[in-house]
Amino acid sequence: MPYDLPQNERRGSQYRWVEPIKKAYYRFLKIRGNPREIALGFALGVFVGMTPFMGLHTAIAIPLAALFKWNKFSAALAVWISNPLSAPVIYGITYYVGEKVLFIKNGYQLPTEFSLDALFYTLQKAPGIIGILVVGGIVVGIPLAALGYYFSLKTILEYRTSIQRKLEEKKATIANKLKRNKNLKKNKKKKRR
Repeated sequence: MPYDLPQNERRGSQYRWVEPIKKAYYRFLKIRGNPREIALGFALGVFVGMTPFMGLHTAIAIPLAALFKWNKFSAALAVWISNPLSAPVIYGITYYVGEKVLFIKNGYQLPTEFSLDALFYTLQKAPGIIGILVVGGIVVGIPLAALGYYFSLKTILEYRTSIQRKLEEKKATIANKLKRNKNLKKNKKKKRR
């Protein structure tokens, strides 16, 4: 496979996180189906990944993709834009955008110390926080989904075109070899006469 490291190359700790990303990328390129439906599924997954419902993203994206008859696998793959490493950044941005869109001046402030009162205060504010995150997720998710659609469609089409070109080159090579072999056989028959 193209993403495999050579056997003699040592796998250092700096490459451990790259390999799963490469595998996911190559798996994405090889999804069977209509490129437009795959790209739409990917865009849907990116959009759902911007919502504050971490842990439920896949459970939300797959039924929606099935409902719209878009690619479910690409939707499930794209929701991983929001993962434990990226979530603090994504949720920080979506909260900020949600506050600005809803014109909230004094939003939720994190407690400076942990206590039972701070926990109850946070739980009281949770519906408002989730609402802000949903609005921010929609506002941020729409342009990201559009970009995801465009780039995934372009990438899939380019990959399929390159595969088609390689297949045609192989076909031409095989046809040339067969033609050459046929000519050699004809020449041998002529020499025998």
